[in-house]
Amino acid sequence: MSGSELTGHVTRVARAALAGTPHDRLDAAVRAVDAPDVVFAVSVHGHRTVRASPGAEGLRYEIGSASKPFAGLLLARLATAGRVAYDDSAASCFGTRPPRLVAPITLRHLITHTSGLPALPRDFYRQALPHWTTNPFAGYPAHRLVDAFLGARPRHRPGTRWHYSNFAVSVLGHALGAATRTGWDALMEEQVLAPLGLKGTTTRGAGAVAGTGFDTTDAVGHAGDGVSEVPPLRIGGFAAAGAVRATPHDLLTFLEAHLRPERTPSLADALHAVRRPVLRRGLGKAHTHTLTWFQHPTEDGPAYFHCGATSGQQAFLGFCPGTGTAVAAVASRRFRRSDAFVPTAYGVLFGD
Repeated sequence: MSGSELTGHVTRVARAALAGTPHDRLDAAVRAVDAPDVVFAVSVHGHRTVRASPGAEGLRYEIGSASKPFAGLLLARLATAGRVAYDDSAASCFGTRPPRLVAPITLRHLITHTSGLPALPRDFYRQALPHWTTNPFAGYPAHRLVDAFLGARPRHRPGTRWHYSNFAVSVLGHALGAATRTGWDALMEEQVLAPLGLKGTTTRGAGAVAGTGFDTTDAVGHAGDGVSEVPPLRIGGFAAAGAVRATPHDLLTFLEAHLRPERTPSLADALHAVRRPVLRRGLGKAHTHTLTWFQHPTEDGPAYFHCGATSGQQAFLGFCPGTGTAVAAVASRRFRRSDAFVPTAYGVLFGD
């Protein structure tokens, strides 16, 4: 959803979240979102303010597509280290002669949604529809996703059109794993989570983070009614597109690293790389994207954001270097058309 679209959906209650002191604003933001668990966490030049519904602050949340900035940062880390190149053929990473139709698709195309691949594989829907409101991805394993990619017929020439694709970013994860001979979970832990000290973050299933001693309780997702519980996400072969689970404080740490890349020397080049604009799209080329973030202009310079949702949870990540501000927000209720969550989080970041 673009900045202009979000602004048009900001409700009267969401606008009320922008008044008063920082504590008042965030308290109002929490009240604006109708969900069992809600957290709004803000960092301004490293000073944190967190407001949450009772018991919600210490939970770990499914962040859905807000996992993609993690995948993009991993790609940038590996590229700046010389282990892969942005313009490597993704199909070549799997060690076979690339099929002609997908051979031109690069790692850069996959992360920037310009690969020509559809949102999901063609054969995904039949197995997913019976579980659409609970766990649609669980029955589609990694080997099937890679096979679907190698046999795909891109809808347009790679690099010519933007089309949001969970399929493409998931392929990226498997391509990076194949290129480095390291599983996705271990690769993310080694290259991104550990350097940033994100001990409350994992790409694995629900439960404590293995081997860290960090005892975290996972938030329970809820259906659109806000009452019915939804089982924990099982991501199947789509890990790179949506597997991250994290605490609000870890999400702020992740965003603060983007604000001050020099504080994480091993990732500094990669953190700078994911802030650079790489394409424009839409009517009049109005929408700007970096390697992994949606970028929106403000009076204080560019701001960056990404949203995410699973069957029972939502997340918003955003930061503005010009103001030194980062916003991480999470909620444990499925997205609904009239939902105030994203407009409220967007308003907290941009001050609309």
